[in-house]
Amino acid sequence: MFFVYNEKMIEQLNLDSESENRGEALEVLKTSSLTAVLEKELEHLIISGKLQPGERLNEIQLSSRFGTSRGPLREATRSLAAKGLVDVIRNRGVFVRAISVEEALEIYDLRAAIFGLVGRLLTEMLSDSMLVQLNDFLREMDEIAEGKDFDSYYPVNLAFHDFLVTSTGNKLLVREYKSLVNKLHLCRAKGLVQAGGLSVSNREHREMVDALASGNKERAQEAFFRHVERSKNRFRTTV
Repeated sequence: MFFVYNEKMIEQLNLDSESENRGEALEVLKTSSLTAVLEKELEHLIISGKLQPGERLNEIQLSSRFGTSRGPLREATRSLAAKGLVDVIRNRGVFVRAISVEEALEIYDLRAAIFGLVGRLLTEMLSDSMLVQLNDFLREMDEIAEGKDFDSYYPVNLAFHDFLVTSTGNKLLVREYKSLVNKLHLCRAKGLVQAGGLSVSNREHREMVDALASGNKERAQEAFFRHVERSKNRFRTTV
C-alpha cells in the first residue's frame, strides 16, 4: 500500500529484459518509494505535535506501526535530519529536534525577510481567481476564530500561507520558506492560542490581501513582513 510508481519508474522496469534484473530494479524502487512515504508520515507526526520535541523515535515501534523493516525507516530519518526536523545522536538514537527560543527568534527574522519578498512578488501576479481564493481563506478563518477553535484554525492558516508562497512560482523561495516554517511549527502553535492570536492573526491576513489588491509593492512587502514580526512578538509573550 506504500508503493506508488510513476511512468518513468515503470519504463525503467520494462527496459530490463531479464527477469532477474527486473526483480532487482523493482526492489530498489520499492525501497525508494517506501522511504519517501515514511519520510512524509514521520514529518506529519512531528509537525502535528504527535511526536514531541526531544522525543526519541523508537525504531521497533515505528517499524511495527508502519509494517516495514528498519532500513527504509533509517533512510527516512536521515532525510528528516537534513531538513532540520530531527537530531541523530550517535549511540543514542534519533530525536525530534527541540528549537531553542534564541533559534526560533532568528528563524522568525529570516522568515519575515522571505515573506516580505513574497508580498512584493505577488503584487504583479495577483489575478481575480487568486483574490477570490484568498478571500475564501479569510472568511473561513474569521468563522473559525470566532469559535476560538485552534485545531480547526491552524491547518487553514497553514494552507493560506502555503498558497501565497507557492503562488510566486519561485521554487527556491518555496523550498527555503518551508524549511524555516517546518522548524517553527511547534513554537508557533502556542503563540496563536494565547494573546488572542486567532482573530488578531486573521486581521493581519486581511491587511496583507488588501495590500496585494492595492498593487503597491512596497505596501505589500511591508504588510507581509510586519505579519511575521507580529507573530514573532506573540511568540515572545509565551516563552
